[in-house]
Amino acid sequence: MTAALEPIVGRYVTLEVAGRRCRVYFEEAGQGIPLVCLHTAGADGRQYRHMMCDEAVTSRFRVMAFDLPWHGKSYPPEGWQDEEYRLSTDLYVETVMTFCAALGLERPALIGCSIGGRIVLELAHRHSDRFRALIGVEAADYQEPWYDTSWLHRPDVHGGEVCAALVSGLVAPQSPSLHRHETLWQYMQGGPGVFRGDLYFYRVDGDLRGRLGGIRTDLCPLFLLTGEYDFSCSPQDTLRTAGSIPGAQVSIMREVGHFPMSENPGQFRQYLLPVLDQISAAPVRTQGA
Repeated sequence: MTAALEPIVGRYVTLEVAGRRCRVYFEEAGQGIPLVCLHTAGADGRQYRHMMCDEAVTSRFRVMAFDLPWHGKSYPPEGWQDEEYRLSTDLYVETVMTFCAALGLERPALIGCSIGGRIVLELAHRHSDRFRALIGVEAADYQEPWYDTSWLHRPDVHGGEVCAALVSGLVAPQSPSLHRHETLWQYMQGGPGVFRGDLYFYRVDGDLRGRLGGIRTDLCPLFLLTGEYDFSCSPQDTLRTAGSIPGAQVSIMREVGHFPMSENPGQFRQYLLPVLDQISAAPVRTQGA
């Protein structure tokens, strides 16, 4: 039997975020334009492994997916045992910008899904001049809560299994069984209270309604891709959000749900590759140009 090595390489980098040291794990593959990937709530960077093994992507892009502190193979910051994890908008933005700076990334492209898609909108609002392009997957300025978060961190309940059960309905019925269950397995492995802590940003602190004026899509193109089967961030949510951002480009993806890059990577690439074509072909724009 011949072993087939994937091109993905994993490393650690120590960041100082909000005045605290964090040992952060990231994986990368490919070469070319830096493309930073942000995972969904309660999960980790493994969601992007299919993109990292796709030569149509990695022949032009240096793809990097990092696990937020508290997630995946990253560690919580020092002193974590004395606090409850809660992700805020400012903390999320600082973490992303610190990672990019630590790796010396100049005007990278960035893609984020779910909470990662929401923070893409905030990054477009605050830092359009720092990115080459932004891709929000399952992104909207706000979604109405549809479940009780008290179940997500209880000593009498397996939090990972509850999280996986909760999000299982967000996977499209057409998604292959292998990828569906791989996606859910990542949720089963989440740390105690981490999914709930991410949802503080998603449901409380990250309400962006009325806060997205002035986004410079002429300076940093903004692409919004949403699955037709996503009832958490519905196509209507994304279209409503895009309506307030002149120049935002929207695609509603057929036969995918809330986790396109992991639940059905073959279908997702049909929508992703044209976006990457635009990014790789466009000149880098600068403020005032």
